[in-house]
Amino acid sequence: MNLELSEEQSAVRRLAVEFAEREIVPHAAEWDRAESVDRAIIGELGKIGFLGLTIPETYGGSAGDHLAYCLVLEELGRADSAVRGIVSVSLGLVAKSINSYGTEAQRREWLPGLTAGTTLGCFALTEPGTGSDAANLTTRAVRDGDDWVLDGTKMFITNGTWADVALVFARTGGDAAQARGHRGITAFLVPADTPGLERREIHGKLGLRGQATAELVLDGVRVPAAARLGDEGKGFTVAMAALAKGRMSVAAGCVGIAQACLDAAVAYAKDREQFGRPIASHQLVQELISDIAVDVDAARLLTWRVADHIERGLPFATESSVAKLYASEAAVRAANNALQVFGGYGYIDEYPVGKYLRDARVMTLYEGTSQIHKLLIGRALTGVNAFG
Repeated sequence: MNLELSEEQSAVRRLAVEFAEREIVPHAAEWDRAESVDRAIIGELGKIGFLGLTIPETYGGSAGDHLAYCLVLEELGRADSAVRGIVSVSLGLVAKSINSYGTEAQRREWLPGLTAGTTLGCFALTEPGTGSDAANLTTRAVRDGDDWVLDGTKMFITNGTWADVALVFARTGGDAAQARGHRGITAFLVPADTPGLERREIHGKLGLRGQATAELVLDGVRVPAAARLGDEGKGFTVAMAALAKGRMSVAAGCVGIAQACLDAAVAYAKDREQFGRPIASHQLVQELISDIAVDVDAARLLTWRVADHIERGLPFATESSVAKLYASEAAVRAANNALQVFGGYGYIDEYPVGKYLRDARVMTLYEGTSQIHKLLIGRALTGVNAFG
C-alpha cells in the first residue's frame, strides 16, 4: 500500500477543504442550533461532484476511487458531520447500491439525479424493534399482480423527510420466508411521493442535529415489480454490502471529527494563558493533545486500508468493522480530550468542541454499534458465533 496520495487524490482533498471552509464551516453552528442545514447545500455538493464519487460518468458520476471518497468524507466530517451524513447515505448507501445491484433502467432513472444533487436518497432498514437485529425486520411486501404492496415502519432514517427515493427493505415470500430471517428480505426503490408513505421528522437529537432524521410509515404503499432492487429474497445481501462500505464512510467522517478536535485543541492551547503562560506549555495539556493526535493517525490509516482493499478487490468487511469501531470510539475520546483542553469554555456552543462531542457520540451506535462490531471481528478471527 502506497501511503502517498496521487496528484488527483491531493487535488480532490484540496477541493474538499476549500469547499468545506467556504460553504459549511461558517454555518455549522447556526445549522446545529436550527436543527437543519440549508438544503441548498445538497445542490452544491452535487455541482462540485461530491455526490457522484465512485459512480461511473456514464450515469452522471464523477468517478474517482474510494480513497478520494474517504478524503472528501473526512473533510465534510471535520466541517459538519450532519453534511457528511447526507452524502454517506444518499451516495454511499443508496446510489452505490443502485449502481451495484440495479438494472440498467434503474441506474438511468435514479443515478443522474442522485449524483447531481437534484434527487436525494434514504436507506430504510432500521425499524423501531430491529436495530442491530436487522435480519428480523417486520416490514412486509406482498405481491399483488404486477405490483408489490409494502406495510411497516422504519425508524432513525437519515435524509428521511428530504429524500426523493427510499431504498426500503421488506420481508417477502409469505410465512415460511418470515421464519428464515435474512433469506426472506427484498429491497425496493420507493419514490417518496408514493401514496401511503408518511414521513415524520425526529427532533431533539443529541447530535447530528442539522441532518433530517425521520420515522417512515408505509401503509399500503404500492410499487411496480420494476421497483425491486436486486433479486427477490436477496435484499439482506444488498443491505450488508452497502453497510460494509458505509462503515468506511462513517470511519472517514469520524477521522474528520477527531482532526477537527485536534486542530481546535492545539489552537486554543497556544492562545489560552493560565499561571502566566500558554496552557500548551503544561505537560498534561500536551498529553491530552498527543492522545488526540495518535487517535487521528491510527483511525485515518485504518480507514485508508479499507479503501485500499476495495480498490484491489480484496475482502474488506472485517477491515471495515475494525476501522468503524476504532474511529468512532476515537472520535469520542478526541472530543472528550479537546473539551478538557478548553475547560469550561468547551461547554458552551461559542466554541465548537461541544458539538464535536455530541456528533461523535452517535457514531458508536449507528451502522453497527461498537459491541456488534466487536462480535463481527471476533467471529471473523475465530470462526465461532458468540452466544449472549
